[in-house]
Amino acid sequence: MQTDEPRQDQPATSETATETSPPPAGEPGHDTLTTTPGERAPGHTPGLILVSTPIGNLGDLSSRAVATLKAADAILCEDTRVTAPMLARHGVSAPLVPLHDHNEDQATPRILARIARGERLALVSDAGTPLMSDPGFRLVRAAIAAGVTISAVPGPNAAVMALTLSGLPPHPFLFHGFLPARAAARAAELARLRAAERAGLSATLIFYEAPHRLAETLAALAEAFGPRPAAVTRELTKRFEEIRRAPLPELAAYYAEHAPRGEIALVVGPPEAEENTAEAELTLDARLRAALAAGESLRDAAALVATATGLPRKQVYARALELRSED
Repeated sequence: MQTDEPRQDQPATSETATETSPPPAGEPGHDTLTTTPGERAPGHTPGLILVSTPIGNLGDLSSRAVATLKAADAILCEDTRVTAPMLARHGVSAPLVPLHDHNEDQATPRILARIARGERLALVSDAGTPLMSDPGFRLVRAAIAAGVTISAVPGPNAAVMALTLSGLPPHPFLFHGFLPARAAARAAELARLRAAERAGLSATLIFYEAPHRLAETLAALAEAFGPRPAAVTRELTKRFEEIRRAPLPELAAYYAEHAPRGEIALVVGPPEAEENTAEAELTLDARLRAALAAGESLRDAAALVATATGLPRKQVYARALELRSED
């Protein structure tokens, strides 16, 4: 088992706050989306800007991100109690507007109305790149449909950092985010991924996980994928950063005995050469049946197999229809 020693050379920062509800109306940080934009700098362009924020080390907020946040008429954030201290450290005083999974649909029309009135709004998540396992996707889709100008300030991302530190093939990769918390649903999702591999997918897999579920998730991954090389990355960019590299069963056994803390990203290597050889020998019918058995729709199964095999999608779809009629 290979592990990097925790790094001690970075400034300590507070832990990333867990998901919480925004402050109720009337408390500091609450914004009813009716504020009047302040004086704008020359060249102020209405629109939505996605701004990446630190995943742990506050020094990772770029100077461009700070300038963008200072120039915004308002900042959309998951939890004002997480974002406000970071902004205060950098002298950003723009109003904060809560945007989270529970209010995104209701807030989106009002946000688009503000942009239509000429405002420039920034979107941040509690940590990292917005939309990556964080709120904002529905807002961005609606903004695109409305013809809103959208741009981004790139920056920290735990998934990409974990991938580059894992020592596993960096491309292609598939970022999955969080697996289901319930064991049955998690097993079903992993079965779908395994079926996709049987249909031709060969990519390094990236997951996020909560520390209290890490051991059981690693055990489920080991059951689904066998002794593949993997890496557990923990507390990235923070004082006690740790990267532990080993086959999945070893990692599962280790974390069953050593309860982890902090933010975690998992990286699992692609199928080994012998697995790829076996999968390559599968017939078109076997690939389709595997994809359908994993719960894919007829159309999605055909698209997946067509991509994996290089066969025309119409031909694969036609065969999928025949297989369904035979069953």
